Amino acid sequence: MEIKLQQNILASNNKIAADLRKIFEDKGIYVINLMASPGAGKTSFILQTIENLKNDLNIAVIEGDIASKVDAEKVREHGVTTIQINTGGACHLDANMIRGTLGFLNLDETDLIIIENVGNLVCPAEFDLGETVKMVILSVPEGDDKPLKYPRIFIESEVLVLNKIDLLDYTDFDINRLKGTVNNLNPDINIFEISCKSADGIDSWISWLKDKIRKHLKS
Repeated sequence: MEIKLQQNILASNNKIAADLRKIFEDKGIYVINLMASPGAGKTSFILQTIENLKNDLNIAVIEGDIASKVDAEKVREHGVTTIQINTGGACHLDANMIRGTLGFLNLDETDLIIIENVGNLVCPAEFDLGETVKMVILSVPEGDDKPLKYPRIFIESEVLVLNKIDLLDYTDFDINRLKGTVNNLNPDINIFEISCKSADGIDSWISWLKDKIRKHLKS
């Protein structure tokens, strides 16, 4: 019975996500589902992305948190439309929650939506949100063994951002070991090494994203 319930939940979610994806594609909106554990630097990464693209693109952010609007207030200060979702205990966002935000967004004038999922390496990867791309952030202090412990999120993601590389000299984090593990799980994943603090590596990420959005708009 528990398996059937899970199947029903995911089937319902996937139907809503398919409807969302059609809406986003029709409007030409590129949608990022950004996942990571708490403290990995999701909000700092979003702010870096906004600062590099806000003069070229109309950006909106959907902030997912169990409680509070701290991150949403930080993002809103950078001049982009920001919608807060508080899950009240749920450890992930689902497609129905995203559908509930559409009435607050001007989809005709939006190019890029960044969804900051709830901080968690387990549940978010199971739920399709109708996004264009799933991506995961891993930070150096978390250790290079996380893909072994939480493989699904690395398998599902098209992009891995390794954040806080400015701390590499203070840890035993092994980038080559990380890449070997991740590439065994997902040979097609794109890996970016960055520091949101120093902005090292941000240019490569922005260049990749611009190219993806340009191709998305043409398709």
